[in-house]
Amino acid sequence: MSRSSRKRSTSDLVVVANRMPVDRVVDDDGEVTWRRSPGGLVSALEPVMRANNGAWIGWPGDTGSDIEPFEDDGLTLVPVTMSEQEHNEFYEGFSNATLWPLYHDLVAKPSFHREWWESYVTVNQRFADAAAKFAAKDAIVWVQDYQLQLVPAMLRELRPDLRIGFYLHIPFPPAELFSQLPWRRQILEGLLGADLVGFQLSGAAQNFVRLVRQRVGHKTHRDAVYLPDGRVVQARAFPISIDFAGFEELARSEGVTARAEEIRRDLGNPTKLFLGIDRLDYTKGIYARLRAFSELIADGEFSVEDAMFVQVATPSRERVDQYRLLRDDIDRLVGRINGDLGRIGRPAISYLHSSFPREEMAALYRAADIMVVTPFRDGMNLVAKEYVACRYDSDGALVLSEFAGASNELRQAYLVNPYDINGMKARMLEAYRADPKDLSRRMRAMRKTVAENDVSHWASAFLDALSAVQPTHSKSTRPARRS
Repeated sequence: MSRSSRKRSTSDLVVVANRMPVDRVVDDDGEVTWRRSPGGLVSALEPVMRANNGAWIGWPGDTGSDIEPFEDDGLTLVPVTMSEQEHNEFYEGFSNATLWPLYHDLVAKPSFHREWWESYVTVNQRFADAAAKFAAKDAIVWVQDYQLQLVPAMLRELRPDLRIGFYLHIPFPPAELFSQLPWRRQILEGLLGADLVGFQLSGAAQNFVRLVRQRVGHKTHRDAVYLPDGRVVQARAFPISIDFAGFEELARSEGVTARAEEIRRDLGNPTKLFLGIDRLDYTKGIYARLRAFSELIADGEFSVEDAMFVQVATPSRERVDQYRLLRDDIDRLVGRINGDLGRIGRPAISYLHSSFPREEMAALYRAADIMVVTPFRDGMNLVAKEYVACRYDSDGALVLSEFAGASNELRQAYLVNPYDINGMKARMLEAYRADPKDLSRRMRAMRKTVAENDVSHWASAFLDALSAVQPTHSKSTRPARRS
């Protein structure tokens, strides 16, 4: 991947995200190179960023390094540095131990620490300062996700000429949960610095508007918030998606096809192969789904010769206590299930605590007869859509939590309540026994939905709506620094 340093110039489209779209790689000889990160967001925005002299602002992935902005394959990349303490308090602390559990319906208990909040404010200001420097006059700035919810108002104060959009990739909670946050008003005021605030679901947008009316006191009407300075902030749903064509092309490739057949052979060619692919996170419902599967075997609904469950759990936030405890719990559960129900060479569950490249993921999607996606709460869950994209023969079954945002679109999936173990068992068994014609009907409908609403459609819809904003901006109040 080509890289060149460059003098600072301004851009007409600036993306501000917690991470840069490239990962820093240090070779054996100490030379630093940059590897493009996988992900639909980068793929969707790359063409429009190239066309608009785009810049991407984000953290490079390590602490303490002060890296100058550089150009990589035609994109301007602006690293934002943070110390190890700031990363611990801003990212692992406030972002992932306060906001993440709070926004995911208190699946785990959030922690509220004032020093974490101070770091959150400090780091958000650093991102806003970088965006203000690199945005051209009247540019569009698109801020991404829960780690940077103060950036819109901070940036508005610095650059009132900009069109500012914000997109939340995770759920936005109802008032009774959000109101627990000691800094609730500051977060709401931070988001109100944007002209357009995007959410996965319309219910989340309604939660936001309702909270602004109740906690900040601004006038609202439907999806609009009317500010005293004359600005109107829109809150709307833009369900995110995937690169459907790219995943289907990958699934059809000879290498993936051969690997999918190899996976099934290595697993002993079970009659039906169940699959789960998740980050190792307490919101994903991994423990409950494995327990449900094991009970189906124990109940005699099928044997380990008939069915096997492959669970991929990608390592995540391993320095956070809750995640270490979750890993230990799942390790013990898998060992107990395989010890009680497995046979020599035929475990009930094949558990992989590892991350895999995109090609291997596509091969797993192709190998699996039944995809099980059962989070307790998820903004969207793109794994469900990736599985659908890879099933180009219109076969396979998707068991999907009704609390994943994807369930709003993929209505033909076998929808489950992940808190209801018996209900989940019933739906998994229904998918196991389903008639192939019924499976084909369901999958064709889901594939049509995802194909027509891919990640490019999502990005275009958001940017078109943001571009339509009338530039009648003035400064807004910066969120308070103290609770």
